[in-house]
Amino acid sequence: MADDKVYDVLIIGGGPAGLTAALYAARSRLKTVVLERGMAGGQAATTNKIENYPGFPDGILGPDLGQALEKQAANFGAEFVQTEIEGVDLSGDQFTVKAYEGDYKGRTLILATGADPKKLGVNGEEELRGRGVSYCATCDGAFFKDQEVVVVGGGDAAVEEALFLTRYAKKVSIVHRRTQLRAAPVIQERAKANDKVAFVWDSVVDEIKGEKHVEGVVVKNVKTGEKTTIPAAGIFIYVGLVPNTALLKGQIEMDAQGYVRAGEDTLTSKPGVFAAGDCRQKPLRQVVTAVSDGAVAAMAAAKHLEEV
Repeated sequence: MADDKVYDVLIIGGGPAGLTAALYAARSRLKTVVLERGMAGGQAATTNKIENYPGFPDGILGPDLGQALEKQAANFGAEFVQTEIEGVDLSGDQFTVKAYEGDYKGRTLILATGADPKKLGVNGEEELRGRGVSYCATCDGAFFKDQEVVVVGGGDAAVEEALFLTRYAKKVSIVHRRTQLRAAPVIQERAKANDKVAFVWDSVVDEIKGEKHVEGVVVKNVKTGEKTTIPAAGIFIYVGLVPNTALLKGQIEMDAQGYVRAGEDTLTSKPGVFAAGDCRQKPLRQVVTAVSDGAVAAMAAAKHLEEV
């Protein structure tokens, strides 16, 4: 149950950004609490194996990294509460987070709420997530060496992701609902020049098939209604992300997509409030950039507290 204590640093989100912020804040002898609805590690904890985080040449399991980050922050005195957040009030000198069991107050607030990948909402997507269904080629591409995979989307990120996958997969089929990609011309040219890349135009994913892992992707032509099955061991869905910032709407400056406007210094439009990780407007969303944000945000919060 939340009490009437006021924390020096109140952190929303227990992913890599929030946990690193907690580590740096607590180590600076600041009273710190992390509010997280799920398990330690956030989205990273849903990744079976993370192979591109520096310092782990054999990779590390996502849940293991999350637990290690939490333990490290706890060793310096950071507190952790698993709870659902119902509201955020940024008015006044102290910030209030309304949780299921009560209110938490902070002299500073670090937003590390993350972003969730947009879902297709088709049969098989949730059931096979982590077993061939992925939202990050950089994270999971190496698991599909010499196999066939599908990429869904037509923007820069989707096509770049498809090109990245050609390093491992023997064939990459890009499924796009239109006859033309939205990606930048130079990226399109690279994809069309790559022998491993195939295009499935005017089509959407209708179903993801498989028992224990992905075995095929059913696509439907949006013009004819005809359905066909593409044999595949994996499907990479890249139709965008949804930042978890709905509770902050109208209280802090965001871009059109709902990402919090904050630079590399993590400062937001509200003094004393900082944004770290995937909820922040930024060009690359990876564990390594999230932990960097978390460290910067914690130090920025400490500096703010010294000045007020």
